[in-house]
Amino acid sequence: MTKLTLGTHPFLLGFEQLERLVERTAKASGDGYPPYNIEQTSDRSYRITLAVAGFAEADLSITVEDSQLVVRGRQSDAGSERVFLHRGIAARQFQRSFVLADGVEVGGAVMENGLLHIDLSRQPADSVVQTIRIKRSGK
Repeated sequence: MTKLTLGTHPFLLGFEQLERLVERTAKASGDGYPPYNIEQTSDRSYRITLAVAGFAEADLSITVEDSQLVVRGRQSDAGSERVFLHRGIAARQFQRSFVLADGVEVGGAVMENGLLHIDLSRQPADSVVQTIRIKRSGK
């Protein structure tokens, strides 16, 4: 049995990039840390909420790279001289990625009670109608 890809289907011309996005999403980190929610806040807006207890704003970075929202967290090792008798709260770094569709923009981010909220909005698509003129062949 042959594998049908988006680039080989006759009705899906130019969708090779979508196939690459699906593959990239499938390879994304699956460790589940930090946990997150995605909610739709209106017809064209969304909010991603990550549970980042123990991280300060300076420990977090949010970037958009090639239509991918990337949230990274790295806690500073300021208390390295502390002696723990029990360490149940892990100070580990993370990277969480979300693939964004065309037209989705990051509106801003807010830290609140150990939760990082990232607001996204989708711009309405422009309706484009184009008429193609038919030329005569050179004969």
